[in-house]
Amino acid sequence: MKKGSAAVAEDRRGQRPSRGGAGAGRAGGSGGRGDDSRGGSRSSGGRSSSSSDSRGRGGRDDAPRGKGGAARSGGYQGGKKQAGAQDRPHRDRRDDKVRTVDQAVYDGPDLPEDITGAELDRGVRAQLKGLPEKLAARVARHLAAAGMLIDEDPEKAYQHTLAARARASRIAVVREAAGEAAYAAGHYAEALSELRAAKRMNGATDYLPIMADCHRALGNPEQAIKLAKSPSVANFASEAKAEMTLVEAGARRDMGQIDAALRTLELAPLTSKSRSSWVVRLRYAYADALEAAGRESDALAWFHRTHAIDSDEITDAAARADLLERRQS
Repeated sequence: MKKGSAAVAEDRRGQRPSRGGAGAGRAGGSGGRGDDSRGGSRSSGGRSSSSSDSRGRGGRDDAPRGKGGAARSGGYQGGKKQAGAQDRPHRDRRDDKVRTVDQAVYDGPDLPEDITGAELDRGVRAQLKGLPEKLAARVARHLAAAGMLIDEDPEKAYQHTLAARARASRIAVVREAAGEAAYAAGHYAEALSELRAAKRMNGATDYLPIMADCHRALGNPEQAIKLAKSPSVANFASEAKAEMTLVEAGARRDMGQIDAALRTLELAPLTSKSRSSWVVRLRYAYADALEAAGRESDALAWFHRTHAIDSDEITDAAARADLLERRQS
C-alpha cells in the first residue's frame, strides 16, 4: 500500500492475497472464511459501526416509583412539588456512557505530529476543501494516519477513519476510507455499509470486489456472486477483474461448488505472460482448487507454474508443490 495514499487500501491487490477464497498466499489457501489474509480491490479513495449521530439524547426515566406514581427523586409526590426540588429533566447515566464512547470515537487515536495531511493525494485533499479549514486539516490528518497504519495496525487505522467520518460523514472519500479500513480490520458488516454509502455518493464501482468479499465473510456467498455478475465488472482493469474472479471462485467453494469454482478460474487469464501479483494469485487459486477437487497431478503442475512467476514469494506455492510431490512419491 502506498503510504499516505488517497485510499486507505490503495494498491493492496498487488501486495497480499485476497481474503476471499480462492485465496492465494496462505498455506492451505482453501478459500474458507477462516482465511484472514486481506487484499481486496483498489478503491478510488481512502476509509463502522459507531456513528457520530448516535449520541444519547435523554434517557428513559427508569427511576423506581413511589406513592402516587411519583418518581422518588423526581421532585413530585401526590401531585404537589416538594419544597426545594429542582425542576430539571431526569438524566440517565447510560447517556453519559454513550456520550463518552462517542466522544472517544470523535477524538480518535492520537495524531503523530509529523502527519500533516499533506501526505494525501491531491484529489483527496480537493474533496475536503468544502469543509472549514481547521476541520479539513483534522480530517486529512486522520485519513493520512490511517493510510500509514493500514498494514501494520488495521484496527487503529480504522479508528482514525471513524474520527474522520465523525467530522465529515457526507464526503465520499471519507466513507471509502472507513469502509476499506473496516475491511482490513475484519469488520465486514461495517465495511459493507460504508462502501455502499460511498457508492451512493459518487457512483463508483471500484469497491465491488471488496463488497463481494464482505458478503462472503458474512456468510452470504450468493450475494457475492450476484455482485461478481454486475455489468460494470466487464469494464474493470485486469487487476480488478482478477480480484472479482478470486472472490467469485471463493464464493462458489463456500457453496460446495468446486467444479463451478474451477470453471470461473479457467475463464481468467491464467496463462498471461505477466508476472504481476494478480496473475500469481490467480494461478495459486486455480492450483488450490484443483487439489481440492482431487486432481493432484494438475494441481502440482499449477503450483509449479505459480512458483515460477512468484519472485516476491507472496504465496507458498513452492511448499505446496513439495508437499504434493512427497505425497505422490
